[in-house]
Amino acid sequence: MMSVRAATLGGAAAATDVAAAAQLACLLEASAPKPGNVSPGRHFADARYEDFLASAIAIGIPLAGAGTRPIGATVRLAVEATARWTRSNTNLGIVLLLAPLARAALLESSVDAPTPGVQPWTRLRGALGRVLEETSVDDAREVYVAIRRAAPGGLGRAETQDVADDPTMTLLGLMRLAADRDGIAREYATAFEVTFETGARALDSARRDGLTWDDAIVETYLTLLAGGPDTHVTRRSGAAVAAEVSQRARTALAAGGVRSAAGQRAIDEMDLALRDARNTANPGTAADLTAAAIFVVLLGGGWLPSVEASASRRSLSAASAI
Repeated sequence: MMSVRAATLGGAAAATDVAAAAQLACLLEASAPKPGNVSPGRHFADARYEDFLASAIAIGIPLAGAGTRPIGATVRLAVEATARWTRSNTNLGIVLLLAPLARAALLESSVDAPTPGVQPWTRLRGALGRVLEETSVDDAREVYVAIRRAAPGGLGRAETQDVADDPTMTLLGLMRLAADRDGIAREYATAFEVTFETGARALDSARRDGLTWDDAIVETYLTLLAGGPDTHVTRRSGAAVAAEVSQRARTALAAGGVRSAAGQRAIDEMDLALRDARNTANPGTAADLTAAAIFVVLLGGGWLPSVEASASRRSLSAASAI
């Protein structure tokens, strides 16, 4: 795939690359063996690994057009496209995160201009803030339609602006209203603070350390989960279970995570502990945030290994040969 950094953002080629980056982000996220999630050989009763692959491909065309339409319409189109390929909710949270990111990337012509000492996605976040501030009541209405279509589990009822009703606030206003109880909404309210400051940084660091994409993604996912309770788990199983899941992530990281045998054993034990017949302890929000972080890193040119990481790996190989 051509790096988005090499494209002229705003043109047809950029739209193609942004869509490809979104699809690749979803494919990489689904393929990494994250504890408690679907991955190759690890399926849920209502969703198989192949469903996530199909969902990743389905959102490509809607996200390619994210620069030409409001966020809400892109979210609805992506959810509808996914529904033609799957029978369960596989990517609502991911679509809600990727739609504004894709629009920001396609509208910000200088998002990829490198600046020494500055993360390559700094301009992207600035553009994202403007995109979120421009959301409308129509965006909220379209997103409500998409949410009802996806029918996520454990949604419940809200006292005001419930998804079953017609919204009267902008999409950003609604997300701010729900930020205290929903991790995806909190991202909208904070200009994707966790995605950029925790997820993308962790993934970029892991890749620069020479970790494979699978290992880097698992480490990023654990880092996100260790940072606080997963709101998807909270909705489905309660605050105590969500806190326990986050503690397991911290324990696995403290043991070395993907970088040590002890850490990998802790990850395997965590995976077994989180699986039940109804997947009630599935950290779905952390998985969605991981996909968004991958997308951000890819938009910053992160698909190809960095010069620093390549040099580090060569040094390690030379040292081990002595």
